[in-house]
Amino acid sequence: MRSYSLIAPAKINLYLEILGDRTDGYHELVMVLQSIDLADQIDLHPLSTDKIRVRCTHPQVPQDKSNLAVRAAELMAAQFPDAFAQYGGIEITIHKRIPVAAGLAGGSTNAAAVLVGLNLLWDLGLTQSELQELGARLGSDVPFCVVGGTAIATGRGDQLSPLLSLDHLHVVLGKYQSLTVSTPWAYQTYRQQFGSTYIRKPQDLASRAASVHSGPMVKAIIHQNGVEIGQLLHNDLEKIVLPAYPQVLQLRETIHQSGVLGAMMSGSGPTVFALCESLNQAQQVKAAVRSALPDPDLELWLAKFSSTGIQVASSV
Repeated sequence: MRSYSLIAPAKINLYLEILGDRTDGYHELVMVLQSIDLADQIDLHPLSTDKIRVRCTHPQVPQDKSNLAVRAAELMAAQFPDAFAQYGGIEITIHKRIPVAAGLAGGSTNAAAVLVGLNLLWDLGLTQSELQELGARLGSDVPFCVVGGTAIATGRGDQLSPLLSLDHLHVVLGKYQSLTVSTPWAYQTYRQQFGSTYIRKPQDLASRAASVHSGPMVKAIIHQNGVEIGQLLHNDLEKIVLPAYPQVLQLRETIHQSGVLGAMMSGSGPTVFALCESLNQAQQVKAAVRSALPDPDLELWLAKFSSTGIQVASSV
């Protein structure tokens, strides 16, 4: 029986606006999502038993049912019991390059890779849309991670409209290794502080989401205008996270002062990214930030925008 290795890219938010509350307890969002080529590798090996196992050498990655990759495999086994009975269990090996708890959808992209890989391994013939529907049961970012590229996300972040892919921009990413930010805390605190500004009427929510589709950020993406994209970066959660985490604020300010197209926190943080026009510029920015902030706890990465989601690296 075959084994598969898959590439699972991280994602950043170029735009994140919180519109209001949803009846399911989530927030109504409008975002612009972008894949980058900083990626994990997920290896799927069939087992002769009915077990689902996960292995990862990274100390912060759980190796039990709390791991989203395991939950993805369990979902597939529950949805397709005949295939699970025929092909047996699976061992998932995660080669971690995406920083953990960083606002880069590392867990979500691992889960997306498991969905794509088991679809191939069990010869299910599911379409990309069907895989996205399954992914939405696991988390709001999983459907995007399946397809990747550049997209507008609405609803709780799982309703996607693809945009013209951006693949010419580079990014510098920075995160303090010991620092994590709770996504539920960030959204709950935002609700507490800014809930009075939420849009209440469904028609107004739909109108605001629609306006982003024709708004300045989307126009800048259509025209592949990196300068404008950098100027239009927006993340409502910065209002909550930056005051509470001065290290993230300092990192953002330091990166922004390094001559970049724009800089912002991704998702609920604490990763900060900077847009650059070229690899050379990104390398210079990384060196400048390292010089200004020599803290060994600060990790820095270089990446490029990617037009793809989960990809098969090899099968044997």
